Amino acid sequence: MPKVALFIPCYINDFYPKVALATMELLEKQGYEVIYPKNQTCCGQPFLNNGLRDEVARLATNFYNKFATFDYIVAPSSSCISTIKYHYKDILPKEQADILTPKVYELCEFLYDIVGLDNIKIENSFPHRVGLHNSCHSIRELNLASASELNIPHFNKIKEILSKVKDIQIFEPSTDECCGFGGTFSIQEPEISTLMGRDRIEAHKQNSVEFITGVDNSCLLHMEGIAKRDKESIKFIHIAEILNGDTDV
Repeated sequence: MPKVALFIPCYINDFYPKVALATMELLEKQGYEVIYPKNQTCCGQPFLNNGLRDEVARLATNFYNKFATFDYIVAPSSSCISTIKYHYKDILPKEQADILTPKVYELCEFLYDIVGLDNIKIENSFPHRVGLHNSCHSIRELNLASASELNIPHFNKIKEILSKVKDIQIFEPSTDECCGFGGTFSIQEPEISTLMGRDRIEAHKQNSVEFITGVDNSCLLHMEGIAKRDKESIKFIHIAEILNGDTDV
């Protein structure tokens, strides 16, 4: 049986542990042995975004030592997976990066590309109108969906997986603009960040959705904070929770 190492990003570990558990249980339902390596740490994305390469190198080395022996490495976060898959090659020695990066998958990427759309075991129902937020990293680095500004036929692996859930209604905004979080961008440019997030929420409101979901809790966290301050009734939920049936609504 292939062994899947579960990588849980910092903010999910601290603020959204239910997403981590949902990811583990969902993978186990697909027939995989899931192992959570202890003493795992941040992937280094915040440091990388601020040019602190020495700090990233230490974290990348720790990540390699913890995860390199597994068949697959899966995380419920496209931004963290993008950091490992596309930026560790400039941080780690080439032989280590070549071993590590082909094994790394975002959760929906793993379900679609490795498990296979027709083989995914999802039995639960979610009878709600759901807006799908296509986060920047999921589109423009992991290629899980086509960007709306590109003149090519639209595809969305995340939406196809979510469509396996019974009774769900899925809606996408007409454009795939950034929610404005951008990690430290939201700290450095809070006014712009808030306006961008409010624009995303308004785009979803045009479809009268009850929930907004996506593959990145960081984006959902940002928009949820804005929605609560604006007293919006829209709820936010990570896609792993919908797919696993962990929905207390």
